[in-house]
Amino acid sequence: MQQILVLYTIAQWVLRLGMMLIILRRRYHPVSATAWLMLIFFLPEVGVLMYLLFGHHQLSRRRLQLHRKHVEALHARNHLAILNTYLVQVAEHPNPQQKVVMRQSEGVGGMPTVAGNHVELMGDGNIFLERLIADINAATHHVHLLFYIYANDKTGGRVAQALIAAAGRGVKCRVLADAAGSFKFFKSDLPDKMRAAGVQVVAALPVAPIRRKLARLDLRNHRKIAVIDGNVAYTGSQNIIDANYGHRRAGAWIDLMGRFTGPIVNQLQAVFIDDWAFDHAEEVEGDQYFPLLTPKGEMLAQCVPTGPNYESETFRHVLLTAINASREKLIMTSPYIVLDEPTIVALSMAAQRGVDVNIVLPHMCDHPLVSLAGKAYYEDLLSDGVKIYLYRNGMLHSKTMSVDDNFALLGTANLDVRSFFLNFEVNVMMYGEQITREMRFAQMAYINESDLLTLEQWSKRPHYRRYLESAAALFSPLL
Repeated sequence: MQQILVLYTIAQWVLRLGMMLIILRRRYHPVSATAWLMLIFFLPEVGVLMYLLFGHHQLSRRRLQLHRKHVEALHARNHLAILNTYLVQVAEHPNPQQKVVMRQSEGVGGMPTVAGNHVELMGDGNIFLERLIADINAATHHVHLLFYIYANDKTGGRVAQALIAAAGRGVKCRVLADAAGSFKFFKSDLPDKMRAAGVQVVAALPVAPIRRKLARLDLRNHRKIAVIDGNVAYTGSQNIIDANYGHRRAGAWIDLMGRFTGPIVNQLQAVFIDDWAFDHAEEVEGDQYFPLLTPKGEMLAQCVPTGPNYESETFRHVLLTAINASREKLIMTSPYIVLDEPTIVALSMAAQRGVDVNIVLPHMCDHPLVSLAGKAYYEDLLSDGVKIYLYRNGMLHSKTMSVDDNFALLGTANLDVRSFFLNFEVNVMMYGEQITREMRFAQMAYINESDLLTLEQWSKRPHYRRYLESAAALFSPLL
């Protein structure tokens, strides 16, 4: 018995030392490395298993090569030459705050700023659903849908019927849904019914126990994109699912979607086609997927796709640049907030230099551990003058930002480390006074249905809650 105990102790230390070398060799961010080493030191077996499943956030070499090849092909296509008519010459752009965000966003996602766009913001999920189905019903060439969650419920069924009808009249319909987020959908008979009718339905990033290069099982495609005939595109926070997301007691989830027309549609189309190539052998080619788009409005816009197939820290770079560009007023909404040190510092610095910084979050979060980790930073933010609002009428799920009267953001990325480093996300930067005020109008509706959290109120929470929040925050880099 004593020999077994000695061997077990030796094995534990071999695991600890071996994993320390692996983690140091991969050059993680110091905070993430510390969290992994702490977990492995105290629970070696659990830590190693978790690391094998979730430790490496890069895609396999094959997927990275496929992404680079596809991006190069897209840039060589004529549709980008068409966009040249609408390209914004950033070097000559007179607004310095917009200019720096345009450059950073293009450096991250590779998409230039284009003029001649229009967006219709929709904060009512029923309106979004009706507009989407109407556009599918009017489609003549193709319908492309990419959603993190596609559910086999009333909403999913209505969209499926529209797709089946479109496929029946010869429209090419492609549906890409995340394998984990849409797990129940793929276990149901709805995908087979859609496929039998001619709709292509594919699972994005299939979940498997063993992944090449030990890539994380939780690398997810969190994007929400719909493109119809290459003329109309949607993106934002809403999934193809009933408003309560299957949680009858939680109430409605509050989302914001944008219906885009103009040259920006080509960029959202390119993101879909890139993702489709990841999980399907079919090459989507042809000028009808990138038609000549005439101006539909005066908005400047820029698609910013981010994810583990990009080499930089992607969305966080865009977020920090936007925060640092603020001068008067900054409003951000997100269902989750798990921030890292640079983002906390940027928000605090903005508030300290006189920017009116506002963060709107749901009062009740559907992920308790994530909620605890985020609350660990409330006191620091409140102490530095950041205003935190807690939305009380449902699960606020909108992911938005407005900065001064300069620019606004709408998309799929949360204010958390998953969106910073792990998930495939897509956001649209929209430049100009009019669209920024439209976004702020939607955000103010959230604030009017929220409670302002004060530092005095927050300081009165029980001590055991402080300990739980601090403990959860230690593992925030692993969430």
